Amino acid sequence: MTYDEFIKYLYSFQDLKYRNFHKKLILTDDLIGIRTETLKKIAKAISKDNYKLFIKNNRHILYEENVIHGLLLGYLKLEFNILKIFIDEFLPFINNWAVCDLTVSNLKAFSKNKENGFEEVKKYLKSKNTWINRFGYVVLLNYYIEDKYIDKIFKLCENYPDEYYVKMSIAWLISMCYIKYKNKTIQYLNNCKLDIWTYNKTIQKIIESNRVSKEEKEILKKMKKK
Repeated sequence: MTYDEFIKYLYSFQDLKYRNFHKKLILTDDLIGIRTETLKKIAKAISKDNYKLFIKNNRHILYEENVIHGLLLGYLKLEFNILKIFIDEFLPFINNWAVCDLTVSNLKAFSKNKENGFEEVKKYLKSKNTWINRFGYVVLLNYYIEDKYIDKIFKLCENYPDEYYVKMSIAWLISMCYIKYKNKTIQYLNNCKLDIWTYNKTIQKIIESNRVSKEEKEILKKMKKK
């Protein structure tokens, strides 16, 4: 089908109720209103066909075009050194947190290519693009909270731009580090260089977790800064 026919095909999955709900979350009107599970099925189907043609023709106007492109990357059976080229080409088109986070959640290649992937993450975190920065922190959150990388994660959270969606991703990342490495994370928080807003948001996210006891939450509340 032509690309115009493809867009028409996407509209056949439109759910207006979902659209009205979701546009309030991602703060854009440039969406059709297609549920994520359907977008995953479409992306997976494209990965088995002429995915290069889809990437070449993608206009990156609609939210769904970007999500499908991002999800597609996770379905491609490519060597990581090749895949990272496709990732780099896509990153400038990320324009909201949902496209960013959905793309990362499907990029299981990072879990199988830890060393090479970590070098890529460090590159993302040096970008001046807010969404590429967030992409890097969300990759760490999804694939690197483990013994070998926990201390490196804390170091990478010491220098970041004053951008809401980046700081939110850092708070989310460190809160998840707390779940698996409580003592290390507390030690980090007691000596970290996080700005007050990000620090307090981190504490808040930890407190909101169902995996944290009431006793711990009371202690954490007292750790907030004014």
